[in-house]
This record gives sequence, C-alpha cells and structure tokens, in this order.
Amino acid sequence: MDKIIRKISFDKKKISDLLLKYAIYFVLLIMIIVIIIEDSSIVSWRSLATILTQASTRCMLALGVGGIIVLAGTDLSIGRMVGLAGVVGASLMQSPGFSRRIFPNLPTSGWFIALSILFIILLITFASFINGWLTAKLHITPFIATLGMQLVLYGAASSYYNALGGSPITSLNEGFKYIAQGKLLKLKFGSDEFYISFLMIFALISILFIWFIWNKTRIGKNMFAVGGNAEAAAVSGVSIVKTTLIIYVIAGVLYGAAGLLELGRTGSATNNLGLGYELDAISACVVGGVSLMGGVGSVAGIVTGVIIFQVINFGLAYIGVDPYLQYVVKGMIILIAVAIDTRKYIKKK
Repeated sequence: MDKIIRKISFDKKKISDLLLKYAIYFVLLIMIIVIIIEDSSIVSWRSLATILTQASTRCMLALGVGGIIVLAGTDLSIGRMVGLAGVVGASLMQSPGFSRRIFPNLPTSGWFIALSILFIILLITFASFINGWLTAKLHITPFIATLGMQLVLYGAASSYYNALGGSPITSLNEGFKYIAQGKLLKLKFGSDEFYISFLMIFALISILFIWFIWNKTRIGKNMFAVGGNAEAAAVSGVSIVKTTLIIYVIAGVLYGAAGLLELGRTGSATNNLGLGYELDAISACVVGGVSLMGGVGSVAGIVTGVIIFQVINFGLAYIGVDPYLQYVVKGMIILIAVAIDTRKYIKKK
C-alpha cells in the first residue's frame, strides 16, 4: 500500500513538473486555436510564409539577446540599435535615381553599399561592446547599462534624423531592398502559395551559427558556466570579462544585420524604427525556455519562441484586434512566462 501511495505521489509530481514546464505553450496554443476559430482563412501556405519572413529578423535579434540572457543579463537597447542602423543605413543607401537624395554626392555603386553595410554593423557592434564593457568591467547591472544605452542611441538616432529633415527616409537602393525583400523559391499549391525568402535564409544562417557557437565551442561552454555560477566559473579559470564581451559582440553583429534587413524589408526608416523590438526578442527567449536566472537555454527553444510569438502577433492583427489590446496580450504573455520561469527556479532550490 505504501508503495502505491509513493508511486501516486511521484506521478503527481511528474505531472505537476510537466505542466509547469510547458504551461506557457498550453496558454499560447489556446490563443492560436481561438484565432483560427475566429478566422480560419489564416491557415494557409501564404500566411505561413509571411509569418516566417516577418519572424526572420526577430529571430536574429532573439538569438543575439539569448546569449546575454544565458549570462544572466538582459539588453533593453535592442530596438534602438535597430533604429540607429535603420536611420543611418537609409540615409547612406538611397536610390541613385531619387531626386531628393539626402547625400546626393555619395557613390551608389555596389562596393559603397557593401562598405555602408559593414560600417553600420561595426557601429552597432561597438555599441553592444560598450554594453558588455559596462557590465563586465564596471559591474553595472545589465538592466541599467542597457537602459542608459537605449536612451543614448535613441537620442543619437533622433538628432541625426532631425538634422536630415525629420521626414521618413525612403527610396532605398533597389539592390539593397532586393536582399531583404527578394524570394529564392516559390511553390504553388492551387490558388495558395508558399515562398522561401532571402530573409528566411539569413535567419537560418544565424541559427546555425549560434547553434555552433553555443554547442561546439569553448565560448559557448564558458557562457553557460558564467550564467550558471559566475564565481564557480571564475575559480575554474573562465574569464568572465572576456566571455561577456564576446557574447555582447556576437549579439551586436546580429543586431546590426537584423536592423539593416528590417530596414530593407520595410523600405523606409524613421527614428522610431525598432520600437519595442527588445520586448519581443526577450519575450521570445523566455517563452522558448531561456531562463532569466541564467545558465539555461537552447537555440531550438529560442526559434520556437520567436515563431510562436510571431504567430500570435500576425494572428491578432489578421483578425483585427485593436493594436493597443495587442500590447495587453503580449504583456500578459511576458508576465506569465516570467512567472513560470521564476516558479521553476524556486522549485529547483
């Protein structure tokens, strides 16, 4: 009899742990089902292609901040890095045939576009490096360091934007736009259509790159060690400063590339480009199982979180939910995900 009671208790604990582990997925699945019931036309190959394309740049941002969260940090400046990359990139890469080019004397050749892209990625990477330096060397908490950087970048992007006239910067170079808007392959399914966009390819390359870094290199092992227990990692010979700076630099490269691709996808830029992107990226990571306590996370989880979040975003807009109510829904998802993550951490202790 005692064995039966112990077995029942053990089974209850397993079920409880399972429900706790996947609770957020159950909540999101219910939301997706409700959206489909509201308008079943959302279930199509074309919708899937749109969702994956829109999720591509978000995936790159989430992969970047994912490593920082594994270090038990965060990054509130992501959206403003996207905005700065967008404003600077748009001003440098306007179409040569546009009569109101901001800098009419700039070259428009392929090599100049390539140099502009490299410059912007280096600029954003440097900003992310500063975040890492403030955190690792000056021991400023990531929340405060990146909040300060968020304000600095927004002020810089807005000042630059206003100096250029304060109007949306449009008419981008066609070759640059094609990189972000082009399609590699189209598949017909009757009246429906699925396509593979270049953005999906860039996202896939980013996924494979980060998976390799996290799982096959010493940098990845050190990242998880520092995030799990920084003091123990330091005693084991891991350089906390070096590891932190490398992860922030990798994040900066992804932020810069994603910012440029988002600029190309939307076709124009203002100083508000990227507004709120940091919340989507961090939320996707948490939904995907990256613990805010540090030391836990996977690339597969992040990708899953990004896609789920994008399905929710796309679905709410598709069925015509008020944009302000969409913020309410996303905020609730974040609160539930963080509460579950915290609960899992408490149970482990």
